[in-house]
Amino acid sequence: MSFPKKLTQKLLQRIENKSLRTLGKENNVIDFSSNDYLGFAKSEVIFNKTHQFLVDNSILQNGATGSRLLSGNHPLYNSIEKELAQFHHSEEALIFNSGYDANIGFFSAVPQRGDIILYDEFIHASIRDGIQLSNAQSFKFKHNNLEDLEKKISKHQSKNDAEIYVVTEAVFSMDGDMPNLKKLSEIVTQNNAYLIIDEAHSVGVFNNDSIEKSTIKNAVFARIVTFGKAMGCHGAVVLTSKELKQYLVNFSRSFIYTTGLSPHSLATIKFAYSELIRSKSTENLQKNILFFKQEVNRLQLHFIASNSAIHCCIISGNENVKAISKKLQEKGFDVKAILSPTVKNGQERLRFCLHSYNSFEEITAVLEHLATFV
Repeated sequence: MSFPKKLTQKLLQRIENKSLRTLGKENNVIDFSSNDYLGFAKSEVIFNKTHQFLVDNSILQNGATGSRLLSGNHPLYNSIEKELAQFHHSEEALIFNSGYDANIGFFSAVPQRGDIILYDEFIHASIRDGIQLSNAQSFKFKHNNLEDLEKKISKHQSKNDAEIYVVTEAVFSMDGDMPNLKKLSEIVTQNNAYLIIDEAHSVGVFNNDSIEKSTIKNAVFARIVTFGKAMGCHGAVVLTSKELKQYLVNFSRSFIYTTGLSPHSLATIKFAYSELIRSKSTENLQKNILFFKQEVNRLQLHFIASNSAIHCCIISGNENVKAISKKLQEKGFDVKAILSPTVKNGQERLRFCLHSYNSFEEITAVLEHLATFV
């Protein structure tokens, strides 16, 4: 059977643009690329506690057996959702199978026909996909530009019966920067809009999640937290009100029509949060972030300003940034090149992800190598 010509052409275009994606292989180089900010994904403590908990409670079950509305709503779901709601100071919590599922399920179900979605132009692809499945109208505002957001709100406020939903991220995955959440919440509150914040790259990175740190959580309609980054496990949670939780259980298709998480996955979430409370991993990560920024200044390197675990050095051109990434790999450092079309043409970059387990010596070495290549 021949391969469809249109698909062949799209692959050829990727090859010509030096942007063809391939699956990587495991290596032993020093990690400056993964989202495992606290090292929880490889934590023996979390692994062993999870296993022992399941054994001690006679939970010898590999799968969920069905969707949560049928046979898959294991008792662990209810207890862990209560723990998550308490930890994040939220009225309710609803676990989804992944961050992608949570964003698809939320944005395809909540905004209704005639409503307006205003989203930051750098918003994650999973949110964009959810918005595309919605019957609401959607418009982007300039990245972290609250003046532009206010103009967009004013423009659409006059539409009869239209609810306005404003969407942003606490930390943006491609730049590592953050919006002014306090000011943003004031704008949304003053205009009777609904604020949704994706917390994927902020939870665990700061002493507590960035929403609570900025003391604006009461102005937020919903928060979406994923566990695949700093928490080192699988799944996601929507933090919200009782009414919205009930609504999502009834109308969110990615929640309704999928098999639930296994008891093992749920127990891993439980002990990842336990380790977050117990350990000094976040404190160690913050020390590394500060040291990284000091070394960038010392070496006079040009990075996008960031206080998060994500730090990006713009190197224009897919071929150029891939070449420098390869040189760093050869020196023993795993630093990934982010290519267009993932980012805009001309905004290709090296993305450094910092971790609690990186040493000062490793940080200095990788940046000194970068200084010789750029």
